[in-house]
This record gives sequence, C-alpha cells and structure tokens, in this order.
Amino acid sequence: MKLLLTSGGVTNPSIRAALDGMLGKPVSESSALLIPTAQWGHPMCSPQSARGFVAAEPDWAGFSGLGWKSLGLLELTALPTIPRERWEQWVRDADVLLVDGGDATYLAHWMRESGLADLLPALTDTVWVGVSAGSMVMTPRIGDYFVEWAEAKDDRTLGVVDFSIFPHLNFFDTNKPEHAERWAATLDNPGYAIDEQTAISVVDGVTEVVSEGEWIPFGS
Repeated sequence: MKLLLTSGGVTNPSIRAALDGMLGKPVSESSALLIPTAQWGHPMCSPQSARGFVAAEPDWAGFSGLGWKSLGLLELTALPTIPRERWEQWVRDADVLLVDGGDATYLAHWMRESGLADLLPALTDTVWVGVSAGSMVMTPRIGDYFVEWAEAKDDRTLGVVDFSIFPHLNFFDTNKPEHAERWAATLDNPGYAIDEQTAISVVDGVTEVVSEGEWIPFGS
C-alpha cells in the first residue's frame, strides 16, 4: 500500500504531484472509497461534517472533491454485518481509500473489528490518503493528547509506519509548536508535526516529507 498521510488533504501542487505519482494515472480516471468512520469517535464531528466529506462539499475540495472518476462510501462499522467476500472486493477494486479525520483510536478499533486492517498488506497497489486521524491511524501511537474516544484503552493505533504524527500545526490554538514538543516528549518513537500544507509520503518503505508549509521532525 502507498500512503499519503496529510493533515488537511491535497492542499497544494506538491502534495498533488505526490498523489499523481502514487496513482500512476489521473485522478479523473481513478476510483475512490470514502471512509468517514473516525468522525463518529470525536466530539467535534457531527452528521453535518460527515455529510460534507461524503458529498464532496467545498471544504473537502482537496480530498473527496478532487474530481475522482467515482466515489463510494465504505462505513467500517457496518462491515462486520456484511459477508467479507462482498466488501473485500469493493476495497480491492478501488484505486484510493480516502480516510477522513476524527479520533484515530476509534478508527483503529473499527479497522481491526471490520477486518480491513488485516487486508492492508494485500493492497499493494492501493493508495491510502488520510486526513488528520485518517493519517494518524497508520502510526504506532498518537499520544494521549489526541485521544478523544472515551472507550480507548490507550493511545496505540495500527503501527503500519514507525513514526507518529501531530497534525494541524498552527491551525488551532492548541496545536502550536510548544504543544507538539510536549507531545513528542511522551512518545518512544520518532514523530512529525505537520501543517495543512504538508504531507508524508510512504512508498516501498521510503518516507518523504512533501511540504509547501511548516513541519517539525522529532527523534531520529
């Protein structure tokens, strides 16, 4: 699987070029599945915010609104009630999984419960584009600072990559560099604080920061 881990989506030409390179074909010829599940675990999200993502409203112009050939909805909380052979083919047929933000521990829980987490290693040509928690879920830990789901046992997520992500750098008053430094001090692995103009690309085990904005590395 090819990963494009963003804070705010495909917000500038550099991130768009990284996405195009992963796809190997135009967005207009690529099919995407939208995964809104993380939203249900975060108190700042709502049915209205989920609708905006799914309906590709203007605020999601750099994500679900990029002009995909097709858009489908994959709600992970429903998958345990559906035969695996049915939904697995939907996933395999998609070029891209667009995974929205919310709470990353909630998303990790439902990725495991649904079986999607187990399927990831087989999706070698699929592109995963995350926003916020949709990116953080691929890390080993998100830090207690970002856990909002009351039933989360801890801050651990999937560990597909070996670094953590502090998103929305300088976008919120609670996401300043000083907050990121305190967050990083609680981790036992490397991390990156990234703003809305930054993404982290992971292809064939190679990690690259793609940015027209601000980012801060932590650890080695």
